[in-house]
Amino acid sequence: MQERTALEDSLGSIGRIEQELDDQITMIELGEAEKDAKVVAEAEAALKKLKSGGERRVLEALLSGEADGNDSFLEVHAGAGGTESQDWANMLLRMYVRWAEQHGHKIEYLEETPGEEAGIKSATIRIKGRNAYGWLKTEDGVHRLVRISPFDSNARRHTSFASITAYPVVDDRIKVDIKESDVRVDTMRSGGAGGQHVNKTESAIRLTHMPTNIVVVCQNDRSQHRNRAQAWDMLRARLYELELKKREEQAAAEQAAKTDIGWGHQIRSYVLQPYQMVKDLRTGISTSDTQGVLDGDLDQFMEATLAQRAFGGAPEAVEDVE
Repeated sequence: MQERTALEDSLGSIGRIEQELDDQITMIELGEAEKDAKVVAEAEAALKKLKSGGERRVLEALLSGEADGNDSFLEVHAGAGGTESQDWANMLLRMYVRWAEQHGHKIEYLEETPGEEAGIKSATIRIKGRNAYGWLKTEDGVHRLVRISPFDSNARRHTSFASITAYPVVDDRIKVDIKESDVRVDTMRSGGAGGQHVNKTESAIRLTHMPTNIVVVCQNDRSQHRNRAQAWDMLRARLYELELKKREEQAAAEQAAKTDIGWGHQIRSYVLQPYQMVKDLRTGISTSDTQGVLDGDLDQFMEATLAQRAFGGAPEAVEDVE
C-alpha cells in the first residue's frame, strides 16, 4: 500500500504539473491578446514556481536506492568545546525537527543526553515520512558554527562543531542477521525528565556491536522491553547503513570525516558573526538567510548535494567562509 501510494502521488504530480503548465500558457496567450501585462506577469511568476517544483520532482525520481524511501534515524553529537558545542548540537536538532515538520513528517524522540549547563551532548530521533532517508543522507557530516558566544561574558567569537549521522529505518523487506553473541547489552537508568519512575528503574537499553563498535541507546519508553526492541531495530539499521556505504565504496572516506568533529572535516559552515552566511562546502551553495536555515529551510542544500551526487560525480572542495 505504501508503494502504491508513492506511485500514485508521483503520477498525480506529473499530471498536475502538465495541467498547470497548460493553464499558465493559456493565461499568457490571453493576457497578450488583451494587452494585460498584469495577467502575463502573474502567469510567468507561476511558471517559475512550477519550474522549481518540477526540478524537485526530478531529484525525487533519483531517490531510487534500496532504502531511500524509508524513514530515517538521525543522530546529533556535540564536538569538543563543552557548553558551546552542546548548545550548537541542540540548535541543529531543532533545525532538523523544523525541517521534518515543514514536510509533514512525524518525529519520535528516542534518546537525548543533556549537557551540563545547556544544550545536549547527543540525541537520536526517528523521522517518519516518504523519502526521509533519501533527503537526510545528504546531511551526514560535521557542521560548523561561528558566532558571538552567549556563554562568554567577554562577548568573544567562538567556533563550535557538531556532527549529524542519518541512517535508514530497516523495514520488513530488508533482512539483517546479527549474532547475539556479538552484541553486549547494558541496562541503565534513563536521563532527563520523567519523574520518579525514571529515577528508580533501569529501563534504558544500550547495545554495543563489538565487531564494528557501533553503539545505540534507547530510553524513550518506560518499558525496558519496548526500549530493547527499538534498540535492536536501531542496531539493524546502523549495520545496514554500514553495508550500504561499503557497497558504494565510500565507507572509508565518510568514517574518516567523522573521526574528528572539528577543523578540516566540516561539510557546512554557519556564520552568524561578524556577518550572516551559511555555506555548503561540497556544492558551494550559500545564503545570507541564516535564521531561515536554522528554522529548517534546508531544501536548497539537500537538492544541490543530491544533484551533485547524481550528475556531478565526487564532491569538490569549496573554500570555507571565515
